[in-house]
Amino acid sequence: MSTPALATAGVLTDRLPVSRLRDVALVLGGTAFVALAAQLVIPLWFTPVPLSLATFAVILTGAALGPAKGALSLGLYMAIGLAGVPVFAEGSSGWAAASFGYIVGYILAATAAGALADRGFDRTFGRTALLVLACSALVYSVGVPWLMVATGADLAAGLQMGVIPFLIGDAIKGLAAMALLPTAWRLVGRR
Repeated sequence: MSTPALATAGVLTDRLPVSRLRDVALVLGGTAFVALAAQLVIPLWFTPVPLSLATFAVILTGAALGPAKGALSLGLYMAIGLAGVPVFAEGSSGWAAASFGYIVGYILAATAAGALADRGFDRTFGRTALLVLACSALVYSVGVPWLMVATGADLAAGLQMGVIPFLIGDAIKGLAAMALLPTAWRLVGRR
């Protein structure tokens, strides 16, 4: 597929019939997907940030829904968590958690994933790798400073608690996204 064709191709959910009900269902479904993925955690004793599948779900949600619906979906996720619904990792809620900055970063990441997917960055393994890297960087760019302020950590400690322990998991989740998104495009292209 040529670059101009990729730029106008849209996102995966654009292949569904257009309706307001569809859009509402997609936003709510994305919110539920991230909320469920956030509950699949491995607590780490040396950091207040648990290892979860939430970032993986954020990237898939943003890429599938596009920038506007992806941002709405993750904005809703944050709003219901702020309202006290236990949708954040380990059934937590509220803004006081040391890991809340990552949730703010999820909105940026979902928006970026949607914008990049809309430009064809979810159709090949290599381009999806760039999408995943950009989205992960956005999550960390908000999550680590919030973690540092919440814990009083300096930059070195913030990176030790909020980035380094997650890199292997991020690589595995990134590889899964790099396999899933282009495969989904190949499958919908056959219809």
